[in-house]
Amino acid sequence: MIAFQQIQIDTFIILGIITSCSILYCFIVGEITNNNSQMDKLWSILPEVYAWVIAVKGNMNPRLVIMAILATIWGARLTYNFAKKGAYSIKFWAGEEDYRWVILREKKMFKPHWKWALFNFFFISIFQNVLILLTTLPAVAAMTSTASFNYVDIIAIAYMGGAIILETIADKQQWDFQSTKYKMLGEGKKLEELPHPYNKGFNTTGLWNYSRHPNYLGEQSTWVGFYIFSVAAGAGICNWSAVGFVLLILLFIGSSIFAENVSSSKYPEYKDYMKKVSRYLFWKGYNKKQ
Repeated sequence: MIAFQQIQIDTFIILGIITSCSILYCFIVGEITNNNSQMDKLWSILPEVYAWVIAVKGNMNPRLVIMAILATIWGARLTYNFAKKGAYSIKFWAGEEDYRWVILREKKMFKPHWKWALFNFFFISIFQNVLILLTTLPAVAAMTSTASFNYVDIIAIAYMGGAIILETIADKQQWDFQSTKYKMLGEGKKLEELPHPYNKGFNTTGLWNYSRHPNYLGEQSTWVGFYIFSVAAGAGICNWSAVGFVLLILLFIGSSIFAENVSSSKYPEYKDYMKKVSRYLFWKGYNKKQ
């Protein structure tokens, strides 16, 4: 049985209160406004809040401060990226809703509405909020450590920093591709009339030439890197705080499957792209040089 110290228990209580408030907010506002992206807006904000709460409760231990700074860099980038898509609004409950919720909400399995309300409560509001909390718990595992800063911390910084850079590049490439594509479509052109590679409808350039979801790979790797800090702190290679990044990986597998089903139904060549390009890992490229 895991024996937590009092400072960790006190921290759990504070984090639990924040998470509970977020759960209620996401569910109530999502139901009232019919905009279920409330959790999406908080996805990039809550982790750094949790990380700094842990750092403060841990007397600003250097390792915890570094973890909080990296979480903040990750969150600031993702929040900005989400804001560019119109997700945030002066009316905090409004903003662009993630297309996946729109598609799911219209499926027969979620009719009548009370079925969707249950999904909203248990999956969108509870599960995702708890998952975000769990991904930051390696910092709680590290907060009582007396281990000095060591080479494993350097590995964690490099790994997490590299993952953030990977995700940043992948998101930028996807943004540029989709912006150019929709600009041409907005000029009255049909998809098949667009120049290569925009006529495919989906991105196969840059990192996306070698991985179907390089941004997802970066996101998952970020929190694996965060976990490595707990290993550096002496919590063990396989410790209790691993549950966060493990569940995150499982969530992203499901999310990628759903997104690819949507893409396959919209773009005829996407199935061929799936056959030739790995879901995450960089392998052989899709676009061969002429």
